[in-house]
Amino acid sequence: MKLTSESWGEVEGQSQPVKLFTLENSQGMKVQVTNYGCIVTSITTPDRDGQLAEVVLGYESLERYLEGHPFFGAIAGRYANRIKDGRYELDGEVFQLETNEPPTAQHIHGGSKGFDKYVWDFAVEQQHEAVYLHFSRVSPDGESGYGGTLHVTHTIGLDEHNQLHFNFKATTDKPTVVNLVNHSYYNLGGHDSGLVDGHELTLYADFYTPVNENMIPTGEILVVKGTGLDFTLPVEIRDNKGKVPGGTFDHNFVINQKRKLGEYAYAAELYEPLTGRVMTVLTTQPGVQFYNGAKLSNKAWFGRNGYKYESFDGLCLETQHFPDSPNQPHFPNVRLNPGEVFEEKTIHRFSVK
Repeated sequence: MKLTSESWGEVEGQSQPVKLFTLENSQGMKVQVTNYGCIVTSITTPDRDGQLAEVVLGYESLERYLEGHPFFGAIAGRYANRIKDGRYELDGEVFQLETNEPPTAQHIHGGSKGFDKYVWDFAVEQQHEAVYLHFSRVSPDGESGYGGTLHVTHTIGLDEHNQLHFNFKATTDKPTVVNLVNHSYYNLGGHDSGLVDGHELTLYADFYTPVNENMIPTGEILVVKGTGLDFTLPVEIRDNKGKVPGGTFDHNFVINQKRKLGEYAYAAELYEPLTGRVMTVLTTQPGVQFYNGAKLSNKAWFGRNGYKYESFDGLCLETQHFPDSPNQPHFPNVRLNPGEVFEEKTIHRFSVK
């Protein structure tokens, strides 16, 4: 395992300098991560012929990220995904958050200055077969409208088995709500190879949480069988795309907990037939949001090497708690109390076939 770091600039108003870390293993896999927003800027993996390609959408400089982006590779928090009307209640106290998603007027991904907009402290852990970066920050009581001072550690690591680790830990001094995810966009054909429609996707999920016109869960938990959301067996994304409005997938799936590897459940497997690349997702989280990048054409995003990302050029598999859980008491609990530890872990395992 090899780890290098370089200075990557600074963010106005934040004293911590920005670093870019490069993690490499002996299998030919390389990952780049910055402590600004815990962003995974690059994942390079070999195909079945040993040819390397960049498989996440992203930029080459800090300046480009500071200009704005649709959460390319970043952490989303304090609460990832949406909260209805930006409101939640704990023990009789109502917390009003920013409604920062213009089309829906809902709160999303922690607000306009969520965890993705901060420079994090960091510590390095080097093991014989793995390297971990431990990013940490303190989110003060009232930040973005949330209650409680939250101490957060987000660990990103690479091991010799081509496994990329995303681990989260948090504690609080007052009751609060927490939902933390990594928001990378993947294209296993290469970040500049165009549509992801030809990828084969398996989701280990028999149920999903339907939403209303504002993308807020109705509270129902419905079966995927017989719908365009059925990925319980491998299916090319294009085959199901015509069965959903606008060809858009942006849905939370309820992970089937029956297929496990230790503490992890299998959430998804993504396969790109032309290159043979496979990405298997395992997690301790209860849900996974499958988003096929339908809105990428809403703005002009020019990524690495000037390539323009269009709709459906990358997809997200965000392991998470369910959207709007603070207002849906029958959903898995997202409340964190003093004395408790929020802890969730996800592995993205890369291979070929």
